Amino acid sequence: MSNPGNIFTPFTEEDLMPQEEKLEVVKKGKKFSIGIPKETCLNERRTCITPDAVQVLINNGHHITIEAGAGQGSFFTDLQYSDSGAKITESAEEAFGQDLVLKINPPTTEEIEYLKCGSYLISALQINLRDQHYFKKLGEKKINAIAFEFISDEYKQLSLVRLIGEIAGNIAILYSSELLALSNGLMLGGITGVRPTEVVIIGAGIVGEFATKAAVGLGASVKIFDNSLSKLRRIHSLVDSRVPTSIIDPKELSKSLRRADVVIGAFSKWSAQPIVTEEMVQNMKKGSVIIDVTIDNGKVIETSELTDMEDPYIIKHGVIHCGLPNLTSKMPRTTSKAISNFFLSYLLTYDDEGGFENMLVRRNEMKDSLYMYKGRHTKKMICDRFNLTYHDINLLIF
Repeated sequence: MSNPGNIFTPFTEEDLMPQEEKLEVVKKGKKFSIGIPKETCLNERRTCITPDAVQVLINNGHHITIEAGAGQGSFFTDLQYSDSGAKITESAEEAFGQDLVLKINPPTTEEIEYLKCGSYLISALQINLRDQHYFKKLGEKKINAIAFEFISDEYKQLSLVRLIGEIAGNIAILYSSELLALSNGLMLGGITGVRPTEVVIIGAGIVGEFATKAAVGLGASVKIFDNSLSKLRRIHSLVDSRVPTSIIDPKELSKSLRRADVVIGAFSKWSAQPIVTEEMVQNMKKGSVIIDVTIDNGKVIETSELTDMEDPYIIKHGVIHCGLPNLTSKMPRTTSKAISNFFLSYLLTYDDEGGFENMLVRRNEMKDSLYMYKGRHTKKMICDRFNLTYHDINLLIF
């Protein structure tokens, strides 16, 4: 190296040349094997992943195993999934035995036995249908369990609950229209010269919001009840036609129920006590319709009972009651596409973040979605309800 100034330097000319900046590279977690079992409860017709989403995930390096017939209820064939790159298996045990299991309904106690120890389970929780034994069985398998009901985004919004709630609100009105025509020949809506049907919606959350929009769109007369003034104000600002609203006052509610043709139970909070009593139902018009949308999280109507797709309604006191916990399964293909779009984005985000463990360390919303981490119960409200030992998720993840 020439050094005209005779200045001593320990560096060569090459050492002094500008170099590219070296950035920290996040070590990505291994690709998951994903299992999609066939739904066996409540005549479920929805599925979590469509063939199009499977193809994207396969292209991103994941391995997907689908139980034969898992998409049949949503009109997706095994051949479509196979052509997208998924492995089709006749064995439920093989589908459940993957690193990550995606389901609509929670696994039964028998299906829990198929889960691989330490695996991830993402499904609905449907807390009103669970018992202490269910959570203990999951704990024995050291499962990391995420519930649809708890999945939130960076804005603290329950994004999947909102998505399904939008569909449920619309379907509640459409199905009540069908039942109303069946029971007494009334059309839900308004026709020139004919009194519009009256709809009472209990709950001004997402389900209530979209049920209101659908009912108002059909021309029905709608009244909304909720205990949250902020939610009632929000409905006023979102619905073009202003609708009467009220705090849940038993006298006012009872008066509205006597005139109602359709009642939608859409109270979003887990409620121990029903809001509509049996006496209120007895005073309703014969042939009127009740749809208790949120029955899997607690009854809104005392006389409601869980029903399934085979027998979707019962009649009590001359009033039709529908208690489908999976009401959106009546429109399975639309719902499956919406859920699949959500999970495709969700799993691709997991790839970008470098795996679930990295997401748990970095993102509080990910921690909030867990109700079990490596077999330990991490949701206090679940622990209080089922007398389980509570563990703070922040003390388990470092």
